[in-house]
Amino acid sequence: MNDKHLWHGRFKETPAESLMAFTASIGFDARLWRDDIAGSVAHAEMLGASGVLPRAESDAIVAALRQTEREFAAGAFVFVASDEDIHTALERRVTEIAGSTGAKLHTARSRNDQVATALRLFAKRELSDTARRVLALIDVLDRRADDAGEAYLPGYTHLQRAQPVLLAHHLRAHAWAFARDVDRLLDAVDRLDVSPLGAGALAGTSLPTDPRESQRRLGFARLFANSLDAVSDRDFVAEGLFDLAMIGVHLSRLGEEWVLWTTAEFGFASLSDRHATGSSMLPQKKNSDVAELARGKAGRLIGNLAGLLATLKGLPLSYNRDLQEDKEPFFDSLDQVNRGLVAIAEMIADATFNLDAMRAAADSPDAVATDVAEWLVGRGMPFRQAHAKVGELVARSSATGTPLVDLVRADAELGPAVAALFAPGVAVARRSSHGAAGPAAATAQREELRRTVAALQLRLP
Repeated sequence: MNDKHLWHGRFKETPAESLMAFTASIGFDARLWRDDIAGSVAHAEMLGASGVLPRAESDAIVAALRQTEREFAAGAFVFVASDEDIHTALERRVTEIAGSTGAKLHTARSRNDQVATALRLFAKRELSDTARRVLALIDVLDRRADDAGEAYLPGYTHLQRAQPVLLAHHLRAHAWAFARDVDRLLDAVDRLDVSPLGAGALAGTSLPTDPRESQRRLGFARLFANSLDAVSDRDFVAEGLFDLAMIGVHLSRLGEEWVLWTTAEFGFASLSDRHATGSSMLPQKKNSDVAELARGKAGRLIGNLAGLLATLKGLPLSYNRDLQEDKEPFFDSLDQVNRGLVAIAEMIADATFNLDAMRAAADSPDAVATDVAEWLVGRGMPFRQAHAKVGELVARSSATGTPLVDLVRADAELGPAVAALFAPGVAVARRSSHGAAGPAAATAQREELRRTVAALQLRLP
């Protein structure tokens, strides 16, 4: 098999170097070796169990596969020039070890169902591992929220100060977004948990195989229903890429805040030396490169998703070589997201919050405006009327330079009782409704988040 290609019987000439250079995938799909061996072992054992091959032959193939597995694990596997992809490389080595018996491994199997099986096994494991990394980041956010106690900072809309919120509330807001990401990942893993092995090239086989036996040995929850769909379906890759892109978007939003928070202009936090970088020219610089790259890589992740969807949208049934383009974006997105999750988690775990700067910014008089309006509402004034009245006071304060609290204190409908709302920390303490940003709701939110995380952990494969 060393000097022959899989289709050598049909062709009289060897493949052109340009064809091999353009079509070979060994440079990136070699990382599927573990999954391809698992699928091949299950297939060989099924062939023996169903009587398609004698037991002695299926056992010899499995032994050769196990030897090949040990070689890969030890870094001793040697690729040769004719190894077009990981699947041909493994079959070549099995045939070298087991002789002509090894050439029977591909009985009742195509590379079409073979690669689909290996990629599903890989995706099932790797997306689950990514979910664990997201949960680890949630844990960091939750622990830092606990550490923050009743510290507070401005909450923003339109990147302008709006109302004060607990720092714990802000950190757990990000944790809730990442919890949804875990939920999506686990849903995707459940949907992809289908064995395509046995679909063949596209139409199954005339040999008396037992695909359910392969499914059982591989630990898939379900077996494919339609052979055409089984070999052409890459919905699970697209769904995985969407989930990874969504995680990337959430990391980007979090990163953007940390870029802002660690500037001198905000001064809300500082990074440890281990999780910041310097400048090659400016000795004073301490840069938030992890946060910036979390922001920057989101575009790459979105591009990987868009690229695969563009590839899939024009493909007729069943298998087309275009589907080879599913792996590089998937592998890349997994790698970038996994590295980003670890780096961001460590960055936040080691960062220092400047609580005084947060508190001073949150105690801005304008942040109390809504509380003044709600005080009026509580005494029967329609909200729109209250909104207009307080808005007029804010406008007068801005135009005249008179502190808003002084205008409130002097107002006949408001007075000293309402001016007391401007005292530090009062406004954030008043945020008491369900899911709100104040201390009264904090404990319930913390416990709900932890119940949600515990339920997600129980769903992990």
